[in-house]
Amino acid sequence: MIEHLQAPRLRVAPILLLFAASICLAMPAPLHGEAPAARPILIGLDADITGQRAGEAIRRGIVLAIDEINGAGGVLGRPLELVVHDNRGNPARGIDNIEELAMLDDLVAVVGGAFTPVALAQLDAVHRHRLIYLGPWAAGTAIVDNGRDPNFVFRVSVRDEFAGGFLVGAARDRGYGRLGLLLWRTAWGRSNEAAMTAAIDRLGMEPAQIQWFNSGQNDMSVEIDALVGAGVDAIMLVSSASDGIVAICGMAARRAADRVPIISHWGITIGDIHRALGSTLDDVDLTFLQTFSFVDPPFPDRVGNVYRAYCARFDGCDAPEHVPSPVGTAHAYDLIHLLRIAIAQAGSIDRDWVRLALENLGSYQGLLRNYDPPFADDRHDALDVADFRLSRYGENGAIIPLPLR
Repeated sequence: MIEHLQAPRLRVAPILLLFAASICLAMPAPLHGEAPAARPILIGLDADITGQRAGEAIRRGIVLAIDEINGAGGVLGRPLELVVHDNRGNPARGIDNIEELAMLDDLVAVVGGAFTPVALAQLDAVHRHRLIYLGPWAAGTAIVDNGRDPNFVFRVSVRDEFAGGFLVGAARDRGYGRLGLLLWRTAWGRSNEAAMTAAIDRLGMEPAQIQWFNSGQNDMSVEIDALVGAGVDAIMLVSSASDGIVAICGMAARRAADRVPIISHWGITIGDIHRALGSTLDDVDLTFLQTFSFVDPPFPDRVGNVYRAYCARFDGCDAPEHVPSPVGTAHAYDLIHLLRIAIAQAGSIDRDWVRLALENLGSYQGLLRNYDPPFADDRHDALDVADFRLSRYGENGAIIPLPLR
């Protein structure tokens, strides 16, 4: 599997071109019967690679799938190749990256990253270039329900419309009747506000108390005091990892008798929050949404093979529970295999044909579920509430799924 960053264009003097041409003419012809190497099919990745764990986890899932596919002969007789761009969580950079990736010959699809604001900002460019966009993490409902026809976005990940209902239902099942929402002031936060308040109303619970915070805010004691003062039984947190650290520290700083549980969306797992907080996590009752774990997977035989390949490919693989951000790896792995099937079914890397094939795939046995089918013309989200679980941090930052009820 070849992986590369896009290289800058170089200007070559005419004399050098003549020299290069003379070298090519002097090269020996291929041996009789030796076929030229097939041109690779390109898959782009645009994510926050350097700043958070999630982007690297997504990259690893893509790499594992491409290794398997190329080892079996590729697709349409051609190998797959990964082109990586780093958007650093910046929407403007994400748009520029889509513009660059869309211009590459033989590029069929781009895999996105963890941040909903970046994915939403990229939608215009994605559809203008008729570029297949595969979502392995960002959960905003409007990323998929984007109003475009045809829709080029397909997702194997959480959908906030479903996540909000799941998290509110999980809180109710644990006996919490009055919930406070502590939300990141972004499109992702607003997506979750709509989903959670709708679920609270549907389940006949008390209206939610809502507090908003800004990215980079270094103290949330005022917001937490307001929620706890309103008599909430638990706080529903929607946050990135860095802001989640501030929220959790704010709860831990309260007297033990004045603390309430935090039930979080999975944004806090984008980074290495355990390393940053250490023993502070012991002072807070924290659970969070996940879809997958190498510890307690839905299909142990399938996952076991991928875990062994993971350990052979990447360093630091000492136990299944220590695979960082496992959801990103599993989602990206399944997406690439679904793309493989679609390319083969289309018989082409024409993006319109592959998009149509994705809407008409048969069944596929993936890491997360048996997709039957994964997508349809009116459904571009492959996962639903049945795939969600609550988890906790264990020792050394291990993500441990809670037992199914």
